[in-house]
Amino acid sequence: MTGDTARLFFAVWPTPQVQRALGEIARRAQHECGGKAVPHPNVHLTLVFLGNLPRERVAVLEAIAPKVQGHRFTLKVDRLEYWRHNRILWAGTRDTPEALQALVTRLQDALAGADFKFDRRPYVPHITLLRDARRALAEDRCPEVAWPVDGFALVESAPRERGREYRVLRSWPLGE
Repeated sequence: MTGDTARLFFAVWPTPQVQRALGEIARRAQHECGGKAVPHPNVHLTLVFLGNLPRERVAVLEAIAPKVQGHRFTLKVDRLEYWRHNRILWAGTRDTPEALQALVTRLQDALAGADFKFDRRPYVPHITLLRDARRALAEDRCPEVAWPVDGFALVESAPRERGREYRVLRSWPLGE
């Protein structure tokens, strides 16, 4: 947050139980990969990252979001990957649920229709677990975590003395 701007994104936000399970996977991987584990209260799955926006645009986002239709689903987190270019160890799914891809597409379409700018590269669902990791794991040994997704949220990324804090500004339920 800088003055009258906020760093914003839409995400699916896990239950504390799922956050703790993914946080534990991060701590175990950290022993092998190094880096800094994302604090488990910050663990989430980004749907669309918007970046720094004027605060008055939050009301527009809050008006758009309830119009985005989607269905509940279970995200089966069952893989760990490493992006060397930015030194991120992340958790993901071997099979992206159709309901997740549809939610992202609908949200992107609604945001584009309201002149919001965001990265339109193909969506890769990933949950950042480690930053500044030195290397990938020797083998992908991710204990499966079943994450029931029943809504999505507008989140602010606020700077803190040590890193960032993510605050859910508002959330919306997904249909059956």
